[in-house]
Amino acid sequence: MSLVDTVLPSDQIQVVEAIDDWQQAVKQAGEPLLQREFITQKYIQSMIDSVQEHGPYMVIADYFALLHARPGEGVNQQSMSLLVVKEPVDMLDKPVKIFLVLAAKDSQSHLESLQSIMTIFMDTKNYQIILEGNKSEIVELFNEGGNKK
Repeated sequence: MSLVDTVLPSDQIQVVEAIDDWQQAVKQAGEPLLQREFITQKYIQSMIDSVQEHGPYMVIADYFALLHARPGEGVNQQSMSLLVVKEPVDMLDKPVKIFLVLAAKDSQSHLESLQSIMTIFMDTKNYQIILEGNKSEIVELFNEGGNKK
């Protein structure tokens, strides 16, 4: 089973040219999960509130934000979605192009899928492919579990 089938289906991956602000990016990134009722509006608002309260701590690498809120609150099904914005979005003085939403039902069950996803992001070549924002290449990357030829 590929990551695309299980953790990050292609219809939960979005690529856009630009977005107005980071709050809009958070909403847009969570939209595929909201439409499937994997998360509620409360979860999206919690992610925004968390950044407003604690600063841009979710920006964990250059241009990369791992968006999340407290596990379980507003999460109906463990899931992830990805938004790549070609023009960097300012998240409290941190430029971000990659918004990965992690919706966890509890503090443990998501760790394995997060680890497999992060393995892809930590590879420099893969990271560059994601940053470039070609959706079919990104889907292919996750489909192959990061082993792009």
